[in-house]
Amino acid sequence: METPTLTPAALESFIVRAKSATYVGGAGKIAPVRTASHDLEYQEDDLVYRDSYFGGTDFLGQETVHLTGRPVWGMNYYGYLLTEGIDAFTAGETIKTALTALYAEGRFLGGFRHTVGELTYADETVGEVNRFRGVEHIATADGTRVYELRYHGGRILD
Repeated sequence: METPTLTPAALESFIVRAKSATYVGGAGKIAPVRTASHDLEYQEDDLVYRDSYFGGTDFLGQETVHLTGRPVWGMNYYGYLLTEGIDAFTAGETIKTALTALYAEGRFLGGFRHTVGELTYADETVGEVNRFRGVEHIATADGTRVYELRYHGGRILD
């Protein structure tokens, strides 16, 4: 039996809906898959998105998309506070507000800036949904970076 295919545009659209519903939307929490992990899941028909991460202030995670039970896309990330000038809650709320605006544009990869109060969120990406790497960060009004997350990922092919 032939495995169904997913166009890059359809994949990106699904990822945006999944990210909007889970981390940003606060839904999809499931029981930890690994010891001490935080896990989120979103499903539409034969597509399943999972986000599994460890930590809080500094954190490490992986997102995957499965189509009919086979992995077709993944992303790894590591985020951390750079100074004591921001706490994890403020960073998280700033990120959620900025990502809500980014996802409203129908995309999740960079070239994006959004100001939340005195903080500016920025995302810079090289590549597209099939293969990419990037960094998101938050800076204060004077330009001091207080948070950073590095990520990379793309299509998974057998």
